[in-house]
Amino acid sequence: MESFGRVISTPNTADPNPAGPGDDGAPFAQAPSGGSSAQGAVAEAPTAQVAVAEHTSDGPSGTALLATEVLASEARYFNRELSWLAWNQRVLFEASDERNPLLDRVRFLSIFARNLDEFFEIRVAGLLQQRQMAGGSLSSDGLTAAEQLTAIRQRVLKLVDEQARLYHELGTELALQGIRIADYDEIPAFHDALRSRFLEEIFPVLTPLAVDPGHPFPYISTLTLSLAIELRDPLSGEQHFARVKVPAVLPRFLGVEASTYVPVEQVIAANLDLLFSGMEVLGANLFRVTRNADLAIEEDEADDLLEAIEEELRRRRFGAAVRLEVEPSMPDATRQILLRGI
Repeated sequence: MESFGRVISTPNTADPNPAGPGDDGAPFAQAPSGGSSAQGAVAEAPTAQVAVAEHTSDGPSGTALLATEVLASEARYFNRELSWLAWNQRVLFEASDERNPLLDRVRFLSIFARNLDEFFEIRVAGLLQQRQMAGGSLSSDGLTAAEQLTAIRQRVLKLVDEQARLYHELGTELALQGIRIADYDEIPAFHDALRSRFLEEIFPVLTPLAVDPGHPFPYISTLTLSLAIELRDPLSGEQHFARVKVPAVLPRFLGVEASTYVPVEQVIAANLDLLFSGMEVLGANLFRVTRNADLAIEEDEADDLLEAIEEELRRRRFGAAVRLEVEPSMPDATRQILLRGI
């Protein structure tokens, strides 16, 4: 089964959470202060500043001492964002831990994925904004926003590879327990029944959107699952691009028999000929966009704080794109269309 969730590019641009490393036991991902490590950074900063101030007027030797003091202070701290990823890696470990019940492991895998979504929506979005600001401040461990983004990408790619491996492993174990998530191609005996169900339940809620000079690239809302469709006109040979959103009102998996399920997006992809009548479907690949969901509210300037929050929540769905996830099989030309469009 092809696992969706590989991070391909970062454009330029109620689940339980295990307790994080904060002193009060609060989840790290929900602690803007970054837990006890960040609090320590705040508490120790004045000492470092005093040490620097004592050497700034000592001439050349003072410059060397200044650099030494700065490096020494930076080495005392962990990076907040990388520490958060290390915490979420522990969540992923719980999904791999065979001592946990199977369904709990599945839940931990889901929690990991949702945590990572929020990390990109808030933490990575903030770093992208910092990178766009000339002379942005360094993190407590001395990294620029660009350096943090590079390190985050390297860590996340490894985590997502492990997530995909666990997805396959848990899928196999679920099948042994009588819960099977099958690919559409693995169940040809049910294709006719699924096509009928597509016409009755799925087709009426789909809205295919073509992209051409007369139809600009559609807005892709955050965290929505979509299909990127490659089409060709059999008469003219001209190729086209279209997007089909997988509606949230549909169940994520469709049952085909007792304890056997198929992903709804695969059913949609297998019946695209009904959506694009008269066109040749060359390919269909899943993708998902994550957008900036950080709230920026000036409490002192807001006449009505509640209205300000409501307005900011409405604007969140139109935030800048911070992550694009695609299937590994997606052609590079299609990826480029998405990167330019989002």
